[in-house]
Amino acid sequence: MTARAAPSRRPRTRRRKGRATPPRAARARPALGWRRSVTLILGAFVVTLGALTLALLGWGASASGAKGPPTAVDWVTTSDPHEAVAQLSSAGLAPRPLLLALYLRAFAAPEDFVPGPHLLQPGASAKELVQRLRRSALRSSVKLSVPEGFHHVQIAERLEAQGVVAASAFRAAVRDRALLDELGLDGESAEGWLFPATYSLPVDSDAKAVVRLMVREFRKRWARLSVSYAPQLDALRQLELGERQIVILASLVEKEARLAEERPLVASVYLNRLRDPEFRPRQMLQADPTAGYGCTVEPERAPSCADYAGKITPALLRDDANRWNTYRHAGLPPGAIANPGEASLTAVITAPRTDYLFFVHTGGGRHTFSRTLDAHQAATRESGPAP
Repeated sequence: MTARAAPSRRPRTRRRKGRATPPRAARARPALGWRRSVTLILGAFVVTLGALTLALLGWGASASGAKGPPTAVDWVTTSDPHEAVAQLSSAGLAPRPLLLALYLRAFAAPEDFVPGPHLLQPGASAKELVQRLRRSALRSSVKLSVPEGFHHVQIAERLEAQGVVAASAFRAAVRDRALLDELGLDGESAEGWLFPATYSLPVDSDAKAVVRLMVREFRKRWARLSVSYAPQLDALRQLELGERQIVILASLVEKEARLAEERPLVASVYLNRLRDPEFRPRQMLQADPTAGYGCTVEPERAPSCADYAGKITPALLRDDANRWNTYRHAGLPPGAIANPGEASLTAVITAPRTDYLFFVHTGGGRHTFSRTLDAHQAATRESGPAP
């Protein structure tokens, strides 16, 4: 018996009020088309947003090209990107404020910026500004050399020029009483303990952190000297010369001695002036650089400092109002006048016993050392005018 083919089944068409109802599959097509359109629109939006994000990131990583010295900013905490941009704009650091506000809103949280003094670079990219304001470990560093004999004002100027810290912030940190107590320094400042060396420092550093770093370097060197010259240090302590007094004397040696072999002799002169009862005026160190230092750090105290431009004058040495002037005030000055290196510290610790009470520069960085005032005056006449 031959099988009969099943009759083909045609889709039914329901009628409603005289109109045919389309099949179920046909009815789904408009819905699928709508979803496809939404997906395409969302995809285009995501692609566009991604492109804009990449463009904003690229802009944020590029410098503006503006030039100029670093700018000190005292940052005030805010969570509003527009307020953050306003602070930067007032310092001339936001040439494209709208883009910068968008960048901060998208990629930074202004409330995370460290409040207080900052040193920011004109022309820096938005990314770099954010890294500095956050004090991020990713920000760049510089190598900074502190020469022997620099005082803290000179160090501050070099730090600012290299973009490390504002000079005013560093000078304030050097004299911050709470920081000095933390570091175990009982003088008026950290002058003398800012050890001359080469440091790797992040740009826009905290001023107190820089002071701590330099004092730590001094402590390392002093610990080594304390082991190497323990007997000599014990002998000086019997003369009431401890670490602070040695640092002050070493700062004088650093400013006066030009040749390494003369450092111990210069140190011996100052030690003799302190302890020799025959020296007159009694215990007057008569070190010219001390008066100049007083004019550098306290120019308002002494009338003779009004015209000071780095040259020591007779009027400067006669001025009682300059409390650093060791021609008018006996004993050690109130503190160190520079930051001595290891050679000058060693020169004071190991100063030989001599009978020298005077020295005068005689050319080529050399000095003539004398016991008596007459011999000193004769050497002064032979040396000619002071260099």
